Amino acid sequence: MHRPLVITEDQDLLDDLLRVAAAAGVEIDVAHAATHARPYWKRAPLIVVGVDAADALAATGPPPRQGVLLVTRAPEDPAVWRRCVAVGGQAVLELPAAERQLVDEFAEASEPVVRAGHTVCVIGGRGGAGASVLATCLALMGSRRGLRTLLVDADPLGGGIDVVLGQEQATGARWPDVVEREGRVSFAALQEALPTIGELTVLSWHRGESPPIPAEAMRSVLEAAHRGCDLVVVDLPRYVGPAAAEALSRAASTLLVVPADVRGVLAASQVLIEVRRHTAALGVVVRSGVLHPDVIATSLDVPCTGVVTDQRGLSEALNRGDAPPLGDRTPLGRFCASFLGTLEAR
Repeated sequence: MHRPLVITEDQDLLDDLLRVAAAAGVEIDVAHAATHARPYWKRAPLIVVGVDAADALAATGPPPRQGVLLVTRAPEDPAVWRRCVAVGGQAVLELPAAERQLVDEFAEASEPVVRAGHTVCVIGGRGGAGASVLATCLALMGSRRGLRTLLVDADPLGGGIDVVLGQEQATGARWPDVVEREGRVSFAALQEALPTIGELTVLSWHRGESPPIPAEAMRSVLEAAHRGCDLVVVDLPRYVGPAAAEALSRAASTLLVVPADVRGVLAASQVLIEVRRHTAALGVVVRSGVLHPDVIATSLDVPCTGVVTDQRGLSEALNRGDAPPLGDRTPLGRFCASFLGTLEAR
């Protein structure tokens, strides 16, 4: 794959651009003179022109193309936009203020969206509702249907979603390792670092002290997954911190798992107060009990996405260290197949 091209004779500016490219995890080609850019002009996915090289580049008459940016460190220079137009640029980026945008531009050029995965968040209406098991089953079912899937455990106090999968001994990175990384991450690098089973990649927690996930780390993971996955399932804690808010704001659908009893509905109504501040794409998954699903949906003012009855042998399988049984006739298997079918059709 071809690399982005930087055209500049300014060594200080080049040092800044190399640092920005490194933050994006991208290697670049460099033309130290405008005339050296010609072999790269049509094939480079992105061209970043230093303002120092703009006049010389314009004099070569470069053919029109998309993906040309002019960068400058001179605020409010009236000649900058004239130079941008002369080289066929689409935008002027002023450094250092626009460094974050330039990181995104470099990364997008080197790793364009190829999958555009759907993000589904799952959250329990109260403790013990079964949200982690449902999130795991959705991810498993998606991977078995041939969808490249990322399962994200966003609850540091949940005991680790890799345990629900029966994969707690799997080698690979966990959240603390991911949080330590700076800059944008590619999904290929993420998939290589994390435990992966077939089409399913898992981001879970280690055993021990679990610091909160910064919103920036969650954003980086979900952006990478959006580019490289078909399906992203995020198991959320019942408290909405910055990382959970980031995930909710990106979700195509958020499933609230509610036991069909009075306490379950009352607890879920409290969770919804926070969740609704970040997303409107909500559906209730009812764990069967004494209350009718329609009553629960009306009480919470959230549509019912489905009902999951108790599944025989589920607890025993999880305690043995097995993944949840997902046969066509199991309640979880039927719900997951139906929900994913609707999501794919959408």
